[in-house]
Amino acid sequence: MKHVLSALVMNQPGVLAQISGMLATRAFNIDSLAVGTTENPEFSRITFVVGGDDRELDQVRKQLAKLIPVVEVYDFSKQDFVERDLMLLKVSTENGKRSEVRELVDVFRGRIVDVSQTHIMVEISGQEKKIDAFIDVMRPYGILELVRTGRIALLRAQQPQLSETAE
Repeated sequence: MKHVLSALVMNQPGVLAQISGMLATRAFNIDSLAVGTTENPEFSRITFVVGGDDRELDQVRKQLAKLIPVVEVYDFSKQDFVERDLMLLKVSTENGKRSEVRELVDVFRGRIVDVSQTHIMVEISGQEKKIDAFIDVMRPYGILELVRTGRIALLRAQQPQLSETAE
């Protein structure tokens, strides 16, 4: 099972290395990772997606909570949350396919952010499934380059959170 974990951490050098190192030593592969400052510049939020059963992830949460710069750790997986990925994609528009590509960008609610003689660059955000579906639709046109962010997530509304607080 995939788990979306969110860690509120002190905004200081080395925190990401500590967390990724801890996960690596426990043989967890990070499927997605995003880091950024929060509304309070003293803190950053690290959102990552890892696979594993509930027991393994409970151990990971507890181990993360023990790290000094970690303030709180949340497992969003069993809660109601909003998640988004962001992708930039360059796709070929040679052979008169520009209008077809533009229509597909509109269908997926993407945005064209750069245009050249031979390609367009598209920005698209949404759930992982949407991004994957857009990539599949663009493959026949010729994907030239692609880059994705890690997943970001926040809980919906006020609800009880499954967290481990660092003490």
